[in-house]
Amino acid sequence: MGVCPISPAHNIYDLHCHSTFSDGSLSPEELLQRAADKGVNTLALTDHDTFAGYARAERQATALGLHMVTGIELSTQWAGRGIHVVGLNIDLQSAVMCEVVQLQERAREERAVAIAERLSKAGVAAALEGARRYAGEGAIGRPHFARYLVESGVVANMSQAFKRYLGAGKVGDVKNRWPEMAQAVEWIRQGGGVPVLAHPAKYKMTRTKLCVLTEQFKEAGGLAIEVISGKQPVGLAENLARIAHQFGLAGSCGSDFHAPGQIWQELGRFDPMPSSIPAVWELW
Repeated sequence: MGVCPISPAHNIYDLHCHSTFSDGSLSPEELLQRAADKGVNTLALTDHDTFAGYARAERQATALGLHMVTGIELSTQWAGRGIHVVGLNIDLQSAVMCEVVQLQERAREERAVAIAERLSKAGVAAALEGARRYAGEGAIGRPHFARYLVESGVVANMSQAFKRYLGAGKVGDVKNRWPEMAQAVEWIRQGGGVPVLAHPAKYKMTRTKLCVLTEQFKEAGGLAIEVISGKQPVGLAENLARIAHQFGLAGSCGSDFHAPGQIWQELGRFDPMPSSIPAVWELW
């Protein structure tokens, strides 16, 4: 279970980040060290669909004097589009969540095999093995295939990999049948956790559509939304805070850190959360 953090007045919370156990570039130990260096003292490791890196992160957190909150980012779908739901302060011994992780990991592996088969037909050999090498201990995702495409000289950079092979409508665009958002919210609640609607502004919806999404998230049992997700345009946090207030949700904040050098997603480097709504850590 997550540890109740120290006084918010003396605390920097980062409740969304990734390690090499999903699509991040740093090991759990490196991630925690970087968080400490950036002044973060309460962190949630929210790797995609897995808790596999948590034990190592927790050991490093203890050594550094950081507070860890258990976390995960579940891939879901809503109205035909992909939506991510972060679960915070989850009971790692929850039978429900253990089954969910197995289900999601199996879905990711099946998708990886399908992507590799399509790339092979397009003339890209050994894509699965190459992507697996980049994934290391984590589940394989499209960024791992993209890195292999760059390594193989098929494309010049990651952007080209998605534009030509892995983006929407391209040969490697394999849709995954993720669970419905409402189901994921229920699983997180059954696991004793707090469901958080991840980076709502990144779905590129109209405000009206985003309100519909948020309303249905709330009806499903959702408890918070990420009002802060890394560096954001001026006024966005306040707008999301108004939506959170409208639907009676708490606010959460995180960098969505994946790799060094991405200054818009640096650990702990984001604006304070608006005080007009309760903070998610008040729920545990």
